[in-house]
This record gives sequence, C-alpha cells and structure tokens, in this order.
Amino acid sequence: MDLDWAEIASERPSGLVLVLHGLEGSARSKYAFEIYRQLTRRGVAAVGLNFRSCSGELNRGRRLYHSGETEDMRYVLRVLRERFPDRPIGAVGVSLGGNVLLKYLGEEGRGAGVGADGSGVIPMAAAAISVPYDLSAGADYLERGFARVYVGRLLRSLKAKVRARVDELGSLLDVPRSLASRTFWEFDDAATAPLHGFASAKEYYQRSSSNQFLADITIPTRLIHAADDPFLPATALPHDAIRANALLDAHFTERGGHVGFVTGHPWSRRYWAEEMAVTFVSSHLTASLAAQPGS
Repeated sequence: MDLDWAEIASERPSGLVLVLHGLEGSARSKYAFEIYRQLTRRGVAAVGLNFRSCSGELNRGRRLYHSGETEDMRYVLRVLRERFPDRPIGAVGVSLGGNVLLKYLGEEGRGAGVGADGSGVIPMAAAAISVPYDLSAGADYLERGFARVYVGRLLRSLKAKVRARVDELGSLLDVPRSLASRTFWEFDDAATAPLHGFASAKEYYQRSSSNQFLADITIPTRLIHAADDPFLPATALPHDAIRANALLDAHFTERGGHVGFVTGHPWSRRYWAEEMAVTFVSSHLTASLAAQPGS
C-alpha cells in the first residue's frame, strides 16, 4: 500500500486525518488535494491511503480492493496510532472510500474509539461524501441515462488492470466475462466477487453496503450527499438508519451531483462538500488537542 502525506511544519503535534478516495481514483485525485488543502489551512496534517492498485503502480498481492474491504484501512489506522500516539486521528471518505469508512466504523462499533495501545481514538470523528450506501441499488441506477458515461470510463480502467495481471489473476476470476462486461454488475460478478471471496455480485453488494452498518457507528460522523447523485437513487438513502443514530450528522441537498457541490463564482469557487467535511472533523480534533494537559 502506498500513502501520500500532507504534513504540517510545526513543533506541536497536530491532528491527523486519513483520506480514502473513490473507485479508480487515488490519494492524488482533485477532491483529495482539496481536502488536504482545507485541512492544512486549519493546521491539521493528512495522509491519503491509495487502495491497492490505485497509486499508479499495480500491487503484487493477489487481491485488489473493493467497496467493502476494510482490513487495509484498519491496518493503516493501527500503524498511524503507533507512530503518532499524541495525535488525535480523524477520517474522511469519498464515494467508495466513504462506503469503506462507514462499514469500518460500524464493524468496530464501540471498539472504534480504542487505539492500538488501548487508549486514544481511531478515528475520533469522520465524514463521508457521496457514499453509495446501497451498492445493488447503485449498480442498477448506473445502467440508466447519462450515468452510463461514468460506468464506461471506470470499467475501462478496471479492465486494464485485469489485462495487466491476467497471468496472475486468470485462475481466480472469469477473464472473458470481465473484459466483455458492460455494467458494474457484470464486472463485479465476473471479477470483483470471485477475486475477493464472494459467491456473486449479489453477495458482494449485500455484505459490503454501508447502510446496514450505520446503526453501529459510535463516533461523530458527518454524511454529505446530493439527491441528484447519479451513483445512487434518492430512494435508497438510509434516512431511517440516520435518524436512529444521534451521532450521524446528515447534510443532504437537492443538488450537487457525485462529489460535486461546487459553489461561488467561476473565478472564486468554493468546494462545499470538502469544506463541510473538513470543518466537522478538524473541529473535533482541535477540541481534543485543546483538552490535552499542558495545552
């Protein structure tokens, strides 16, 4: 795994935020750089986790990454706590990365606030932008209208990775079906599911969708989403689960698209979602630092 760092030049430890990117993005995607910029302006360092195969270099492990794979995030958070025991840690996830983050938080439950040494918080606050809460509903929705443009571009990138490692992965997935796929469902059924131990795309979606983990999140978490997001129908938004958990701070808008939310003038743009996510997480980290002895 490759990590990208946005550090702060300061003698005093700052907070640290783990950033998780979206499908076939990277820790150097434009929205990730905007999150780093917003964080460093507030005196908070950041580290971007490149999911396996997304840093520009294909990983050597047999598996890649997917919407429900939380073990790499769990490992990185453990390492961050060991290396930076004095820093409060937060997390921001975007799209697929947001689904991974919310699933992880739900899996950890009350253990989400316990550090590797039994103290501290990993993470202590989080934010998730444009999450595909229901992966099955999202895959169906992406087969309609203009959204198919996104699908085609992302599938080309995924298929290129299959081709590049066909000698190593060919026995683990259905190469012909993978390369012939025209929808996410077809690709996930032929490649993602068998490569990562799922019986089918249906099982992969059922077990990996973050909507079922929201009730178990035990740290303050901001959710940012637009009703016109082409990756998920508005009817699939988990309103009931959000209302049932007081720690979830939902900001759902009518418009904003998928990881969009741009406001202001063309010569003076504001990236609203990134700003909302960073403001929420950094305020919790700053409050934690201020409460430390000697502050």
